[in-house]
Amino acid sequence: MHGPAMSGWLLVALCGVTSAYCLLWMRSGPVEERGTARGEALMGFGMAVMAVPAAVFAPPAWSWAVYAAVFGAAALRAVWRTRGGLRHTPHLHHLIGSAAMVYMALAMAPGVTGSPGHAGHGATSAGGVPLLTGALLAYYAVYVLRVGARLVPVVTVTSATGSGPAASAGALYWGARPELALACRLSMALAMLTMLLSL
Repeated sequence: MHGPAMSGWLLVALCGVTSAYCLLWMRSGPVEERGTARGEALMGFGMAVMAVPAAVFAPPAWSWAVYAAVFGAAALRAVWRTRGGLRHTPHLHHLIGSAAMVYMALAMAPGVTGSPGHAGHGATSAGGVPLLTGALLAYYAVYVLRVGARLVPVVTVTSATGSGPAASAGALYWGARPELALACRLSMALAMLTMLLSL
């Protein structure tokens, strides 16, 4: 997962800031969305740690097992929350995201790429299963387009409200603004696309 230092640090910053916002959203957002915010924060922090450049921090050989266990548990939780049906899009998205993190963790396990450590550490062959990587890339590409399309009208309507007491009151609760939540989902989906491309 660790690519060139600059792109790695950009991913760390993007995922870290997004996760910090998700924690704020978890505290000040609607009660029914706090579970979703927790899942987003976990995903973002996990991706930020995975993206740290190898020149700065070479993770221990067992780190892939920790990632797989944490995100495997998150995937099981998402399965439990989608038990009412696959129409619960946020839970289904968390299930796919957690499964993608487990997949990337397994791809960076020693011996998968022909050399110990993470994929991208000078390995001669790509890690992961090309068909599964391609399916995940296709899913996240479509997700980015869908969320981006939903984000544009929300931003336009929000910016058209102008300033005044209502706007300033809304600014006090920026942790609960729906367009920022969508922007966070878009950012994390783009980060996931980047990480999957590095497999």
